[in-house]
Amino acid sequence: MIDKEVLIKHTEDFLEGSDNYLVDVIVNSGNAISIEIDNDNGVNIGDCVELSRYIESKLNRDEEDFELNVGSVGLTSPFKTLRTYQKYIDSEVEVLTKKGAKLSGVLKSADEDKFTVTISKKVKQEGAKRKTEVSEDLQFSYDEVKYTKYLIRFK
Repeated sequence: MIDKEVLIKHTEDFLEGSDNYLVDVIVNSGNAISIEIDNDNGVNIGDCVELSRYIESKLNRDEEDFELNVGSVGLTSPFKTLRTYQKYIDSEVEVLTKKGAKLSGVLKSADEDKFTVTISKKVKQEGAKRKTEVSEDLQFSYDEVKYTKYLIRFK
């Protein structure tokens, strides 16, 4: 089986100095390799082709056959890296917690340990006749959530 760490090293070597960054490397049974990259301004298909050729040049099909797919992260894919979280600050996101709560709000900050989402909810204040909209900042550690992803809304 092809070593995932070797693929990560080759990919990071290739991407060094570029605006692209590694998001994930997956090696499935039968050596089906999937490499996901991203860029703060969107990934160019030519970048994927060049990376694919580079990785193929570093592996030997005579020793071990493989299938290689290099692509960009989809717009609705769950966030996997801190850099992806930071890319979407001030954007609307959907969060599914491990406790099963699904919420949407605006991603306000992200650091090594946690991220903050501002949600809006309607609350009936004491003595008021109508509910008013209130914003609340919720903080999550990364291990508290199943996924966070960019939320697309059609208005």
